[in-house]
Amino acid sequence: MIENLDLTLLDWSRAQFALTAIYHWLFVPLTLGLSFIVAIMETIYVRTGDEEWKRMTRFWMTLFGINFAIGVATGIILEFEFGTNWSNYSWFVGDIFGAPLAIEGILAFFLESTFVAVMFFGWNKVSRRFHLVSTWLVAVGANLSALWILVANSWMQNPVGMVFNPDTARNEMTSFWALLFNPVAVGKFLHTISSGFLLASMFVLGISSWYLLKKREEQLAKRSILISGIFGLLSSLMVAYTGDMSTRTIARVQPVKFAALEALSEGKQEAGLTIVGILKDSGRKIGGRSLTEFSLKIEVPGLLSLMTSGDRDAFVPGISDLVNGNEARSIMPVTEKILRGKEAKELLSGYKASKHEKMVQKADSISAVFRDPGFISGNFRYFGYAFIDKPEDVVPNVKLAYYTFHVMVLLGFFFIIMFALALFYLFRGTISARKWFLWLAVWSILLPYVSGELGWALAEAGRQPWIIQDLMPVGAAVTRISPGSVITTFILFAVLFTVLLISEISIMVRQIKLGPKH
Repeated sequence: MIENLDLTLLDWSRAQFALTAIYHWLFVPLTLGLSFIVAIMETIYVRTGDEEWKRMTRFWMTLFGINFAIGVATGIILEFEFGTNWSNYSWFVGDIFGAPLAIEGILAFFLESTFVAVMFFGWNKVSRRFHLVSTWLVAVGANLSALWILVANSWMQNPVGMVFNPDTARNEMTSFWALLFNPVAVGKFLHTISSGFLLASMFVLGISSWYLLKKREEQLAKRSILISGIFGLLSSLMVAYTGDMSTRTIARVQPVKFAALEALSEGKQEAGLTIVGILKDSGRKIGGRSLTEFSLKIEVPGLLSLMTSGDRDAFVPGISDLVNGNEARSIMPVTEKILRGKEAKELLSGYKASKHEKMVQKADSISAVFRDPGFISGNFRYFGYAFIDKPEDVVPNVKLAYYTFHVMVLLGFFFIIMFALALFYLFRGTISARKWFLWLAVWSILLPYVSGELGWALAEAGRQPWIIQDLMPVGAAVTRISPGSVITTFILFAVLFTVLLISEISIMVRQIKLGPKH
């Protein structure tokens, strides 16, 4: 019901943003984790005075610097795209969404960019302790940058702490603390930074394993494996815990996404948690969309109900319940949400008309309705449904959500095993002889990148069709510009980002082959 929307424009705008986000996330997590690993190594150097730890610190710091410099470019472009390609979104929520992004630029990025120069060029120019403090501040600043970005993104998943102003047709912030402590933001921040720590730990473990295979820099490699093994094991356990916490939150605030990632077509009591499963289309449909079913499934009975509500007998709603409604479970059908959304949209149109015709009394009465808590919780919370054509349109791609989630979970358990084995073999003194494990560690460098991209695919594709959950569909957010201009910039960005990625990999590989300076 989004009038005169060019679907080619929408698809290319989404593709461009996805392209930028995918490339950006190839650089960010290594920055988040490697900054702390470098800070830990330098702390050991300052405390012990052992020059070997200084040499290690400078080596891993060099790799961090290469990644940091290239990652900044994609981040800047990503933020600009909100204004160029998604101006309707920026207008609708700019007063809220812009605040954490502004803090990220003013506080966090300023912090890391100020001290990064001391970190790289301050060796032998400032005291050891001041240099160490600078390194820690860069690490803290990098992760604070992630905090504010994730606060902004989490608000899109669960809009809180705001009120709608009918005069400007904008949402305005009422509570900054509600944004900051949004349950989605808390879980997403902890999960994202711990996954960055995990990725950096696997990066260090894999490169150190390569040195052992080549019988080079064995002391540096084993010490690096010690740090990355401990840091990585703790991080991978944290990833598992925060992933579970985030999934529980999704079940509350984005139930359709949750049903999709578990491929739960029909609601169940004592719902089982699927460990491994293969999906196929079933003969059942919602509107014009086929539901899915399992052709193969291994599950733990009752565990999904227990994990989401603490009660093994609890009912977990499925896609059918959430779309068609379930009166017995007090679940509103999407058709009712569409009606409520249309009422809110029509009321806004009536307010604008009253203002234009200078019908002050009528305009004031409508304005009072928009401030009424009952209207906000009863109708306006479904404002975005006014733009939905068919109830089944609120269901994301179930197979995409299911497989991205479950592959990510399986990889999470693999990472825990890898770090535990690294420490086990290291403490037994047999790691150099475990060629199979060393080669596995080298190739496993790629897997946290895969897991991270799958996580973001689930987070963003899993909430479709919404750009702001229940308030604004993606189609209503896009800038009405020429599709040709979006296609042109897509191609330019694809070439630019690919060149940057190839440059980073080639510089990294060259630096790793050279090894640390003596």
